[in-house]
Amino acid sequence: MTREAPDRWKRPVVFGEVLLDCFEDGATVLGGAPYNVAWHLKGLGLDPLLLTRVGSDPRGDGIRAAMLAAGLDTTGVQVDPDLPTGTVNVSILDGQPRFEIAPGQAFDAIDTGQALAAVDGGEGSLLYHGTLALRTPANADALSALRQRTRLPVFLDVNLRDPWWNHEVAESALAGACWIKLNEDELRRLGGSASTPESAARRLAERWQPASLIVTSGAEGAFWIDDGGLRASVPAAPVQRMVDTVGAGDAFAAACIAGLASGQDPAALLARAARLAAAVCSCRGAIPADAEFPARFLAEER
Repeated sequence: MTREAPDRWKRPVVFGEVLLDCFEDGATVLGGAPYNVAWHLKGLGLDPLLLTRVGSDPRGDGIRAAMLAAGLDTTGVQVDPDLPTGTVNVSILDGQPRFEIAPGQAFDAIDTGQALAAVDGGEGSLLYHGTLALRTPANADALSALRQRTRLPVFLDVNLRDPWWNHEVAESALAGACWIKLNEDELRRLGGSASTPESAARRLAERWQPASLIVTSGAEGAFWIDDGGLRASVPAAPVQRMVDTVGAGDAFAAACIAGLASGQDPAALLARAARLAAAVCSCRGAIPADAEFPARFLAEER
């Protein structure tokens, strides 16, 4: 049974985008990696603070209502008077999602002052963010200010989406991150060529000196490297009924954070993360419509 997280770990701060994933068949599902992570963290027993921005429009109202229904704190949700709530067009090609992200959306304009006000006086445990949220100078400035003000350890979820990233931005995010999660493709892009993924991971870890590097390899599973070398590797968990892989990596990241919070060892942490990611692959989009999904997942572990 997973241990309960100590109080000091219960308040992860999550920075970045919340949006609506719009599928080719007309389905619309709440998404955005930071929102997905916050949703799963809540289901796993933590109390995340999501720092994001929506438009002053019906979609933004719907997102805040959905967050409240899920028990998520909305005090870090900013409302933009001009820019619309974010949307992303999602298509599935060869079983993998492809994303079309328009410019000029509310999540691109997170206000620094409002973000700092939301965390002032709080008891944050770590700061989670990805790389997509840094595609605008406004968000990059807000995140930099948060890092400096809070001094929280950073869990970086690398999320390279062409054409919305470059090496300079990615490297600014890698600098100072305590935990870095990325997939094998992202590892190749950032770590360069190497004979094996483990070699590439070691090279990346030597350069950026995180406490731990977590690499996901799709059907091949995942592995964990720290300054002591390869600590753990796990196979992919079976998917009962494949629908799509949207949000699987976000669920994996959330389970990693929850595992760190409860003191799980790397092998147990990765195995649980793989199980949660596989469960999400059986749902349409990143957030299961079944409100009992988190409770059922936890019950299956006991």
